[in-house]
Amino acid sequence: MNIHEYQAKQLFNKYGIPVPQFEIASTPEKAKSIAARIGKPVVIKAQVLVGGRGKAGGVKFARTPEEAETVASQILGMEIKGMKVYKVLVGESVGIETEAYLGVIVDRNRKCPVVMVSSEGGIDIEEVAKTAPEKIHKFAVDPLTHLLAHQARELCFKLYEQPKIALGASAILLKLYRAFVGSDASLAEINPLVLTPDSQLWAIDAKVNIDDNGLFRQSEIGLMRDLAYESSQETTAREQGLAFHKFEGNIGNVVNGAGLAMATMDLIKEVKGEPANFLDIGGSSSPEKVTNALTILLSDPNVKVILFNIFGGITRCDDVARGIIEGMEKLDVKVPIVIRLTGTNEKEAYELLSKTELIPASSMLEGAKKAVELAREG
Repeated sequence: MNIHEYQAKQLFNKYGIPVPQFEIASTPEKAKSIAARIGKPVVIKAQVLVGGRGKAGGVKFARTPEEAETVASQILGMEIKGMKVYKVLVGESVGIETEAYLGVIVDRNRKCPVVMVSSEGGIDIEEVAKTAPEKIHKFAVDPLTHLLAHQARELCFKLYEQPKIALGASAILLKLYRAFVGSDASLAEINPLVLTPDSQLWAIDAKVNIDDNGLFRQSEIGLMRDLAYESSQETTAREQGLAFHKFEGNIGNVVNGAGLAMATMDLIKEVKGEPANFLDIGGSSSPEKVTNALTILLSDPNVKVILFNIFGGITRCDDVARGIIEGMEKLDVKVPIVIRLTGTNEKEAYELLSKTELIPASSMLEGAKKAVELAREG
């Protein structure tokens, strides 16, 4: 789950990370009153769940409350990468002497958190990795002992020559790591951490992504989900316990298992098709779950064909078949459906489907090829 910058900053405040004062406004008038309360020059930042806000004109400065009102009126309502701006962050503007990057991510290959720091703050860390990888310093953290003070100090002394500044940054890095662990995050970063002319350190930007698997113990963070930036399909899938992600293609996929989903999408791309989604119905799928999956896919006007690719281990193929048949009876299905079922109760499933107009496939490759061909015809 992604959260807005202002929500990440609220989280940072909870863990004692220094953040310039800020408030949120949804109207230009509110932005003006916040700027007047701050009493200093402010920065107005669009709150959308995408990057590149500055380049798109979604980050501007204002010297007076009146200017803040004007700037907020320009940013509110604009679209950044297809996302409309409903809120802006109005924050105290601070002077910048230097910029650094502090971040914590989950390294799935190493199976542990990795802390990264760089003297090249204020730009995408991916760009730094391409152009100046030697300026990124990493440390793999033992999940049992967590990040220790001397490890944080060693990293931050690579960013700052002055001992006092390096020690201050290391304290912030430790707090960032605690915020990362305490919020069940998959990523937490400060970009940039700025050093002001009077030698103060401030986190002037914040990004935190939350691991959905940890939300059951993060009730407060769960309430931060912004449904304005979630499609109705994603909302419905989440409420029904389905793993769903929408893409730009035209071949809807229903699978059971994340690995099979990835393999199915790869195969569709291999035969020159474009997947419209990732949709995992999981193990022990009931007919109702399959019907729900069909409902979600059929609500997408881009979907020209649906491909079921089911491996029946825990999931019974006949349950999936019944779900498809029930869905066909309840829903107005106007797109072809290709089905590949193998595993538990496979024979019974194909017997059920033999009386329908559904298109069988004997292998993943055959199913992908048929789906791509039908999508082109549609």
